[in-house]
Amino acid sequence: MARWAIAGLYLAGFTAFSPASAHVKHHILHHYIFHPPVHYAAAPGVSSGFGPTSPGISSIVMDVNSGQIVSANGADTPRYPASLTKLMTLDLAFQALDAGRMTLDTQIPVSEHASDVEPVKLGLQPGSTISVRSAILAMTTMSANDAATALGEYLGGGSEARCAQMMTLRAHALGMAQTEFANASGLPNPNQVTTARDLALLARDLVLHYPQFQTFFEVTSFDFRGRKVFSNNGMLKSYYGATGMKTGYTDLARHNLVTSADRDGKELVGVVLHEPSWGHAYGQMTAMLDGGFGGHVPMTREMVAAASNPAKPDMSVKIPRVETVASRTPTPATQLPDSPRQPPDATRHWVAQLGLYYYKTNARVMALKARQLRGRGVAQIEHVERHGKNLWLAQLTGLTYQGAHDTCRALNAHGTQCDVRPLASDHLAMLSEPDGT
Repeated sequence: MARWAIAGLYLAGFTAFSPASAHVKHHILHHYIFHPPVHYAAAPGVSSGFGPTSPGISSIVMDVNSGQIVSANGADTPRYPASLTKLMTLDLAFQALDAGRMTLDTQIPVSEHASDVEPVKLGLQPGSTISVRSAILAMTTMSANDAATALGEYLGGGSEARCAQMMTLRAHALGMAQTEFANASGLPNPNQVTTARDLALLARDLVLHYPQFQTFFEVTSFDFRGRKVFSNNGMLKSYYGATGMKTGYTDLARHNLVTSADRDGKELVGVVLHEPSWGHAYGQMTAMLDGGFGGHVPMTREMVAAASNPAKPDMSVKIPRVETVASRTPTPATQLPDSPRQPPDATRHWVAQLGLYYYKTNARVMALKARQLRGRGVAQIEHVERHGKNLWLAQLTGLTYQGAHDTCRALNAHGTQCDVRPLASDHLAMLSEPDGT
């Protein structure tokens, strides 16, 4: 009966502001009743914690096909989702698209409220419109809050608050028992909480039930009204098999990350919450997914060919110091106390740079081989333009000072160029703006 009640509440909320039709009612009832939430036994090592800002991190890896928990740590500790909230806004949007209630070309009105939300945002003007397609892309790439708010208002029949209620009902229908949503963007709200386990259920639902929209999460950039908008999801660049998902950050939520990945038909979703830095978040996610896949990084045909005939790095171009763009996120009035300062040797703010290459595949092979050799850091490649040349920088990021030097010594002993460089901030050299929420 509870399942019917949830479906009825959700249907009532949706039809209150959408054209009623037997087809829509049947679609929603079928989705919620015949795709019931899956219940899981608590995984070993899961702790409850003491609130969204309690010390430590929360993480989980789930097998998409079976729903089995591969690994978990603090997976049921309440946390602030930050921009991971947008995954549920997208879930509702995908439902509406799938049911024909809107199309990717549908124009969404931009209200004054949506235009005035805090950055990161596209800069949409009140009274203007944006297509559903562009709004979704802006959310999955740069995590635009104005686009998310406008889409949420549209889904909620003009009310973001109503959309948040729908999001919460949808979460509970999926079995996300500890999740409550208060807005469509993930901007700070003390009533907006979730857990790593709940977010894994949401990520799994997105992968399983909406494969036709998966490409939205894989996009690394798109053109919007004459300018190029880039993704801030570093896992798309650094992790073999990554198929996307979302980043999120606020001062209280800290660094949050959801990643989906596919290797040889095995699909996993991973969640890490409340990480102290992007270096830790990407490193932890990489280690968790590697463990879930058995620790082996397979080589594509192109990578094997490149490895058999490796290109030498271009030594004529000086490798640039890694820079990052400062966050534009406003500082909330309430902050966590500053974390104790770590000695320079203990921070993961160092990079082992492996050379510049003319071909992306060669740079990727070098970064992956270096990581396999050392078993530490995050393999990453970065496009660099120097003196009119388009080059690719291979590097291992998220290393301690000692770890970076040990890595370079080992690689130099194998005849591989390697230089240690400090990272300008705790963000992983993505040369893009941090996620604003």
